[in-house]
Amino acid sequence: MAAAGTDRTVQPYPVGRTRWMRLIPVAVIVYVISFMDRTNISFAFAGLGSELHIDKAQQGLAGGIFFLGYLALQIPGGHLAERWSAKKFVAIMIVAWGIFAILSGVVQDFTQLLVVRFFLGVAEGGIWPAILVLISHWFPTRERARAFGIWMMNIPISSIITAPLSGWILSFSDWRGLFYIQGALPFVIALPLWLWLVADRPSQAPWVSAEEREWIETELARDEADAPPVAGYREVFRSSVVWRLVLVYFLIQVGFYGLTLWLPTLLKATTGGNSVLVGWLTAVPYVVAVVAMYLNARAADRNRRYAFHVMISLAIGAVTLVASVALGTIPALSIALVCLATAGVLAYDGPFWASASLAVPVALAGGAMGLINALGNLGGFVGPYLGGYLQDVSDGSFLSTSMVLAASLLVGGAIMLTLRGRANPGRDAPTAAPAAVGAEDAR
Repeated sequence: MAAAGTDRTVQPYPVGRTRWMRLIPVAVIVYVISFMDRTNISFAFAGLGSELHIDKAQQGLAGGIFFLGYLALQIPGGHLAERWSAKKFVAIMIVAWGIFAILSGVVQDFTQLLVVRFFLGVAEGGIWPAILVLISHWFPTRERARAFGIWMMNIPISSIITAPLSGWILSFSDWRGLFYIQGALPFVIALPLWLWLVADRPSQAPWVSAEEREWIETELARDEADAPPVAGYREVFRSSVVWRLVLVYFLIQVGFYGLTLWLPTLLKATTGGNSVLVGWLTAVPYVVAVVAMYLNARAADRNRRYAFHVMISLAIGAVTLVASVALGTIPALSIALVCLATAGVLAYDGPFWASASLAVPVALAGGAMGLINALGNLGGFVGPYLGGYLQDVSDGSFLSTSMVLAASLLVGGAIMLTLRGRANPGRDAPTAAPAAVGAEDAR
């Protein structure tokens, strides 16, 4: 225990590591599996198109309609996790998404596919804000950026696992088998681990030491006491900063999901490989992305120029995406450029959410980020559909698609550079508690 009068905020290392070793890994595993069931349709496109007689625009619509359903529980999910139980709410959502993931393999026509994919989005949509709330109950402000950053690595990790696994499954089964096998994972892995390892708060966890529990609760209480008074969530909706972040995130998701859901198709066209080879090749860009995410986030934490690090990441992704398609006749170079493009469209993540968390008072950060995630993810509906449509009208060429996706990324990065104040403080800015929403709007 600290001596009387010792200020715990100056401890070089916080007390205990149990929450890092228990909660973060299971949160990553749950979201990895959910992301797998969200994106595995990219490997099913060829089989879906042939058996259900749908063109690429319809395939893109089937991939993107998920994000219309995804809107439904973004803010309600965070509210229920805060006021009721993140553990129970996520457990219910795991069961629901598992059911719809399996039903994806049962569909007999395009309409059924759209309905199932929509409700898969509804089920998965509440998980992101609920886990955000769970992390906020266990990790004080001084730890939360790292905890959130590590958790967000679930996206490239999921893609690293999904790609070769999907390719392998398709080597002995069809697209229906792909949905059945991966749809079973929520029940056999995600749900048991979540129920076994997670507790809503330190006071409900017998596995956390008394010293660690006391440190967490003391720090959380201090964070709450230091937070400035706020007028309520209406301030979030009135903030031009929040709405700019919504627009930036929307444009990024257009580019990200437009690339992600068509990446196996692009690599297959570039290499002419079979499903297994394409699966392994699809995993490689995400390995590069994990490294890029860490390096860009670390650099952004050092100089706190978050907008710049978002912009430079997106610019690299945009330029290399177009170049990878234009140089598709040179497979090795094209694949290397695809790796850089994927790294670019993912490495923005840490700096972007750090900026979003600073843009509003701590008490409203969850709601603001839920709003940004909810509306911004509509780009995940637009990107895949737009990519499919452009391929249809260009006789299967991905070049026009890549140019439109790249333009979306560049515009998003340019808008990010308009942020000032706490959302993009710079190296010498003080680390005081956030000012009220709207402070930056007066600039």
